[in-house]
Amino acid sequence: MRKASRLFEIIQILRLETRPVTAARIAENLEVTVRSIYRDIAALQAMRVPIEGGRGIGYILRPGFDLPPLMFSIEETEAIVLALALLERTGDEELKEAAKRVNQKIAGAMPAPLRQVLRSNALHAWGTIAPPPSGLDLALVRRAIRDERKLLLDYRDEYGRASERTIRPLALIYYSATAVVVAWCELRTAIRNFRADRVEHCEEAEGYFRGEGDGLRDLWIKGWRVNGTAAGEYVG
Repeated sequence: MRKASRLFEIIQILRLETRPVTAARIAENLEVTVRSIYRDIAALQAMRVPIEGGRGIGYILRPGFDLPPLMFSIEETEAIVLALALLERTGDEELKEAAKRVNQKIAGAMPAPLRQVLRSNALHAWGTIAPPPSGLDLALVRRAIRDERKLLLDYRDEYGRASERTIRPLALIYYSATAVVVAWCELRTAIRNFRADRVEHCEEAEGYFRGEGDGLRDLWIKGWRVNGTAAGEYVG
């Protein structure tokens, strides 16, 4: 997690608490060291964020401090909450945890009457829930897409044939049964789609493809029109 994001997360954690929160608890929540939290809180205090407390006692945000409000109507907020509920149907564990934190942030930023509407559990997304893929970390794929970093896959196609692929990941498509990674395959020298449940192992490869991602995604989208196919129809 980048430091700027971590500072924002610390403020959000403290905003939602009425009692002091220890650095150890914050560190566990954000998956960083306690020492990093001490440094981050010192940085926030230097920015005049009114955080009180100390080591061994815990930290609390003084009343009166707030972040800019969320400018969403109740209908817009309900749309966000329902979209977050749909993430429960994917096999992306990291995004599911992120969805819970977003819900907490929305609730913490809303007036009490509207907050109760969100906590009433009146909106649900129903359907098949995809299991997490055993050989592929979807969070790793999303980071590789953002950083334009190559990945190395051990892949088995629909006929059971195994191959090793170095790919340039471009997009993730989430279906109810599984996720599909859209990527430029260096073995096939073409864009291919890889079912997450057919990936036996995935790790970062040497090298990046920085500056090429947008152009390859445009090529992928143009292929829909030329071939008349859906985004994830051809796999492997």
